[in-house]
Amino acid sequence: GRTYYDGSAMIVVNGRIVAQAPQFDVHDVNLITATVDLEDVRSYRASNPAFGIQAARKATEEGGGGSNALMCDDIHLVFDPRNAESHNKNRPKITEESLALKIFTPEEECCLGPACWLWDYLRRSGAGGFFLPLSGGADSASVAGIVAVMCILVTKASREDPEGDVAKDCRRVCRQDQGNSFWVPSSPQEMANFVLHTTFMGTENSSDVTNSRARRLGDAIGSYHLSIKIDLMVKSVLQVFQITTGHMPRFASRGGTMNEDLALQNIQARLRMVMAYLMAQLLPWVRGRSGFLLVLGSANVDEGLRGYMTKYDCSSADLNPIGAISKGDLKRMLIFLSKEYPGFEMLGEIANAPPTAELRPIDAATATAEAGHSQTDEEDMGMSYEELGYFGRLRKIARCGPVSMFRKLLVTWSHLAPTEVAAKVKRFFFYYSVNRHKMTTITPAYHAEGYSPDDNRFDLRQFLYNTRWTRQFAVIDDIVAQHPETDKDKDKND
Repeated sequence: GRTYYDGSAMIVVNGRIVAQAPQFDVHDVNLITATVDLEDVRSYRASNPAFGIQAARKATEEGGGGSNALMCDDIHLVFDPRNAESHNKNRPKITEESLALKIFTPEEECCLGPACWLWDYLRRSGAGGFFLPLSGGADSASVAGIVAVMCILVTKASREDPEGDVAKDCRRVCRQDQGNSFWVPSSPQEMANFVLHTTFMGTENSSDVTNSRARRLGDAIGSYHLSIKIDLMVKSVLQVFQITTGHMPRFASRGGTMNEDLALQNIQARLRMVMAYLMAQLLPWVRGRSGFLLVLGSANVDEGLRGYMTKYDCSSADLNPIGAISKGDLKRMLIFLSKEYPGFEMLGEIANAPPTAELRPIDAATATAEAGHSQTDEEDMGMSYEELGYFGRLRKIARCGPVSMFRKLLVTWSHLAPTEVAAKVKRFFFYYSVNRHKMTTITPAYHAEGYSPDDNRFDLRQFLYNTRWTRQFAVIDDIVAQHPETDKDKDKND
């Protein structure tokens, strides 16, 4: 359930591609054919000395022509010159035209692969669709865009063959298989209205900008969209806490501690997960339909690596199409979708907006028009998403610990002082280790990135570390102290 078969089966004749199957498709089976002249293959192999030597050795080993030699006697074509009855049949035309190899870009793969994976999961699960908490940010918008592409692919396949397996699955999933045996969606938007349910779950800390983006994106895709406020839920939980303990937490901007601030942010995030599963269970009933919905998560691989997510918030779901895709690839995918599919132009706007969690009160003095909020992800994390990509590849793919990662980045980030590189590496490893436990409950995700931190099947390293990394950080400090540029920095400061 976590992988999807990468297609692109090919027929290649003498180095020429004469047929290529789709790399990603909603059909169970793709069949490609080509008519090949085996004499051309025999001639081509004979002209290559290496092939000739191999064939001669094989023939000698088998005492003659050998069973592995290229034989044409047992090949029967539609037209057989030795059979008089087949003379009136159409003679097969040899496939001579060469095709250019079709290779998708990373942003296309990030879109098409998960789209087909979601359809395969949906049709097998018996669910009636998906529920997605749509925040108006890049991550949830990416998931919505992937589901929209799924609807485009399924609608196209269903309309091309209304009696085919894809169309039958589509009718069953959309609950249109009773009384109308040839129903197919008239457009991807019609199908999306059946299978995709989105909700903007705002609080008093949410901005009108992200609410507007979520609503406009839902309209463009065709999803069944709602916009709600969950402040009543948040206040009720806090009142229970106050009655129990006699204390009421406050945000840091209002005189509270960081522990209070984080607790207030986390309760908003966790209540969204509770609301998401309530909606997933009851929205089909509200719409007069049967079945249940699968909840989709929208936490990217970089946030999982850093642990920049609340345990059991909206990152906890039934499926996560982007759980192993980096933030950079997601942004490029959004821009690709905005250009490739008419009506999705606003995805480009979302891709260029600064990521924000919108869990703290808005500070009007520092809020930007693009983000609509004063709280940004990269400022909260203390590192950029681009830096997280470096950390992830070095930690998982290159198997680097703190010291070896610092040595490599000291060269890669030569524009930074050694003290800055050391501070970034230490900060990453602290948060990586202190949040590693979150990966033990991570939502099943489509596997697309080599540094996925998924603890269940992919990244099987320990989840309990010494968060101080005492020996490793001490070695890094020694290297920094001995580095010649450290002395130059001291002279500049003096």
